Amino acid sequence: MSDVNTFLAGVRNVVNIPELRNRILFMLGMLMVYRIGSWIPTPGIDSTALEAFFDSQAGSMFGFLDVFSGGNLSRLSIFALGITPYITASIILQLLTVVWPYLERLSKEGELGRKKITQYTRYLTVGLCLFQSFATAAALEQTQATPPIVPSPGWGFRLMTILTLTTGTTFVMWLGEQISERGIGNGISLIIFAGIVVGLPEATAWLWTSWQNNQLNVFEILFLLILMVIVVGAVVFVERGQRRIPIQYAKRMVGRRMYGGQSTHLPLKVNSGGVIPVIFAASIVALPSTVQMAFSSEGTVGSILATLATQLSQGYPLYNLIYISGIIFFCFFYVSIIFNPDEVADNIRKYGGFIPGIRPGKRTSEYIDRTLSRLTAAGAIYLVLVCLLPEFLITGFKVQPIPLIGTPLDNFFNEYGLSRITTGLGVNFYFGGTSLLIVVGVAMDTVQQIESQLIMRHYDGFLKKGRIRGRR
Repeated sequence: MSDVNTFLAGVRNVVNIPELRNRILFMLGMLMVYRIGSWIPTPGIDSTALEAFFDSQAGSMFGFLDVFSGGNLSRLSIFALGITPYITASIILQLLTVVWPYLERLSKEGELGRKKITQYTRYLTVGLCLFQSFATAAALEQTQATPPIVPSPGWGFRLMTILTLTTGTTFVMWLGEQISERGIGNGISLIIFAGIVVGLPEATAWLWTSWQNNQLNVFEILFLLILMVIVVGAVVFVERGQRRIPIQYAKRMVGRRMYGGQSTHLPLKVNSGGVIPVIFAASIVALPSTVQMAFSSEGTVGSILATLATQLSQGYPLYNLIYISGIIFFCFFYVSIIFNPDEVADNIRKYGGFIPGIRPGKRTSEYIDRTLSRLTAAGAIYLVLVCLLPEFLITGFKVQPIPLIGTPLDNFFNEYGLSRITTGLGVNFYFGGTSLLIVVGVAMDTVQQIESQLIMRHYDGFLKKGRIRGRR
């Protein structure tokens, strides 16, 4: 009961602070604008035929991307491309920062350099939107459906789709930046969060319908609910987990005052990258399918792209391999960008601090780097396990395409009644680990920022004992 009273007191404190209240209302208002725009359709589309097509693609990469877009893709609204082009552009710019000296210099120039890189990211986002919107229009025209998805194909429809989808994504990008600047939380993450959360009631209704139609029995539904609770608990536990490196500061005289002499710690999170590596890896895996949309399946190039898109469908070995490799790579890559052990060790030495048993300077940097690498490896394994959960729930692990051992392994599973491993349970994405990871991570980060605003103004937060720790 005391925890409930503490929470209610925290809510009252939020309402009593005008600036914080206005920030939260602004965030909610921008998300409301985003959801309203999600129901404005792109001109020239037969909505009924498009809905039937996406129902048949529920377990494919299109269904996966539709969850992150909040249903915009299946409705082909003006926000159909979502925030994916902006995320892809951010990946490209961050990768180029490592290999292009000009961008590397900009990244070290502080706020001015970051603004310049953000400007380049916007330009690249518009370029990617032009390509993806053209690919979407061409793919819809080529889709065989009765009735046709595009009643009047041609360049008029293509140009209108390019203009509509590019403008929509640019507006969504602007909304995300406004939320980050004038609201609470990370705007891009909150937009993805909103897109996933709006589908939860539908997913819950799907469970009820599946039970009534005998598609899932009581034990399977109970297993899904228990699994979801376990995954949420595991995500919260790991996201709050950190390794504290003790730091001792020596006493020193400055004028007539004595400074230092206290002990503190350097917190290193188990999952420093948060959900960013997952989103980056998903964008990379979805790239071949996006490119393939712009080409016909006929011809050499189209045939190669169609085969590659099939092999990169969910559940296939190549998809799992690239997805897992992408998550691990972006975990280490993103942490290397946001955390510099040499700079941290230098700052500790400047202020007279040291890690007990470790020499200041290079040895401290090596120790921090070694500890951070081990934590990042553990965080990457955790992300891989959480993100592979949807594969089992939706499509299973298709082992047959594996060379040499694929067919015997598939026959073994079928013979001993383990076909669910290769076919999955066919459940919605909303109960998958990736969606829960994003929802829980963004929610914790937003609550942590609200908590920080309350504490900064000398108000009690939502928690009575301790403070919630965000993803960064």
